[in-house]
Amino acid sequence: MEQVGRTDKTNYYLDIAQTVAERGTCLRRNYGAIIVKYDQIVATGYTGAPRGRKNCIDLGECLRDKHQIPRGERYEMCRSVHAEANCIISASRQEMIGGVLYLVGVEVKTGELVPNADSCAMCKRMIINAGIDRVVVRNTPTEFTEILVRDWVFNDDSLSGSTGY
Repeated sequence: MEQVGRTDKTNYYLDIAQTVAERGTCLRRNYGAIIVKYDQIVATGYTGAPRGRKNCIDLGECLRDKHQIPRGERYEMCRSVHAEANCIISASRQEMIGGVLYLVGVEVKTGELVPNADSCAMCKRMIINAGIDRVVVRNTPTEFTEILVRDWVFNDDSLSGSTGY
């Protein structure tokens, strides 16, 4: 039985993922991701440039913003590694198999949650191969969407494209 005023476990993990997003270095939107298995955090990841490269916040510009590239398009123009990818590369596959990835996106300019946040096609492929069972995405401070990764396998969107970040 939940105690009155106590945060439920899903929102507890989403709160942690949202805190991880605060480390992000993107000028458009920052994401935080954590992988949890057996009620233990296995890995965390946030949006940022590859190690040793300058981040957009250091350069003071985002090429995708500069060229008005819409969300979900032309990722090759982005300096960042996505939060999900950074999270996955920080853990062994054995630790991730059967786990849950919690994902939160925050708009940098407004501080608001990213509406309809979703993993991009490349991150979906990595999540599938990592053996993660579910992805939980924050919609509001208390509401979320749970996605069964096997649905991504059976409903292959790689032929039709995906919006994602």
